[in-house]
Amino acid sequence: MTVWSRAVVRWRCSRVTNLTYRGFCYNKPSKTDLQVPPLPANLPAGSPASSFKDKGRNVQWVFLGCPGVGKGTYAARLSKLLGVPHIATGDLVRHELSSHGPLASQLVDIVNQGKLISDEIIIDLLSKRLEAGEAKGEAGFILDGFPRTIHQAEILEGVTDIDLVINLKLREDALIAKCLGRRICSECGGNYNVACIDIKADDDKTRMYMPPLLPPPHCENKLITRSDDTEDVVKERLRIYHETSRPVEDFYRRRGKLLEFDLPGGIPESWPKLLQALNIYDDEDKKSAAA
Repeated sequence: MTVWSRAVVRWRCSRVTNLTYRGFCYNKPSKTDLQVPPLPANLPAGSPASSFKDKGRNVQWVFLGCPGVGKGTYAARLSKLLGVPHIATGDLVRHELSSHGPLASQLVDIVNQGKLISDEIIIDLLSKRLEAGEAKGEAGFILDGFPRTIHQAEILEGVTDIDLVINLKLREDALIAKCLGRRICSECGGNYNVACIDIKADDDKTRMYMPPLLPPPHCENKLITRSDDTEDVVKERLRIYHETSRPVEDFYRRRGKLLEFDLPGGIPESWPKLLQALNIYDDEDKKSAAA
């Protein structure tokens, strides 16, 4: 597998020279490093996932998309299906915030204002997570929330191969409603959404229905709202994201690695269509639907 370590990396690009990041160092994998767990046998020949058996490693994918679009939900499902770790930079940030470490106070101000966290901080957190995964023998990954800037994409390309970038899209009115409906169980950490989104069809868009993802009874009285899930902060996050995401999308589009997927509705409607777009079969999901 790819070998990661924390180091100082000097990264040169056309617009910025002698830019120093505390982040990744890439070492060429040996034959021993390439011994990774096999992918699920139910992946069809020719699918994006099954083709990486020939490379001797598991998939290395990225999920892009606006805050609240559902990157974490779909990345986690694919992670379980393909047997690779799901690494969400948002979770890394929240873990750092809860640890009360040296970065916590700095991160609190950034997150509460809806601003993007600097490349240096994100890369440092991600490199620590990848290093820990390497020590546990993890193979492959699905990144969620990284890269968010063109500089991050350039750095990532310099240290490892990204096979596929899945760009999830959702209309903005639904996005805002989803973000404002997010809830977390203060006891178990479960993620839920109390918003019931039902947007009528108009001239150029079909009706969109996204049912709420309600908690089990034992979590109902323990739900809390994220401090940054206010309408003003959500809109500011979306504005910043749109400004910075286009260069990243173009970066991967030029390399033929970008899959753009418009979410047609909630999970029951969108998940099978996403698998179809990826040419992946989920036998367990089909069994559940038939039951």
